[in-house]
Amino acid sequence: MEEKFMREALKEARKAYDKLEVPVGCVIVKDGKVIARGHNVKETKKDTTKHAEIIAIQKASKKLNSWRLLDCEMYVTLEPCSMCAGAIINARIKKLYIGTLDEKTGAAGSVLNLFEDYPFNHKVEIETGILKTDCEKILKDFFKELRKSKNKNT
Repeated sequence: MEEKFMREALKEARKAYDKLEVPVGCVIVKDGKVIARGHNVKETKKDTTKHAEIIAIQKASKKLNSWRLLDCEMYVTLEPCSMCAGAIINARIKKLYIGTLDEKTGAAGSVLNLFEDYPFNHKVEIETGILKTDCEKILKDFFKELRKSKNKNT
């Protein structure tokens, strides 16, 4: 089941890739159904907060008519940053599934762990490594292509 929903998050990451955005995708699931989707559009919208997780949380909140996303699970292709980790905790997401870790800005254990190291009023369960190879590949391919295109332009 986890792989099925991570594949949906990867579809979102592909949408970001096609827009020349860092390819991160996210879906939120409730009762076994995807209720919200998001992908990075930070460059397109020129807005620092337009991360996949934030967009998906906003859509899920609108759909459920509540900021509390109780009994919802989030699938995201890349470990959330501190901004997104905070939003996940505040939205009361029940469980977070992560594709691959982010050694530079990850806030679920790589650089810091907002989910474990602080006594917030809500605990999020976390599982990592869901379709890890696929989630890493889309990021590696994106940055390889980006470097290539920058080298051509210099």
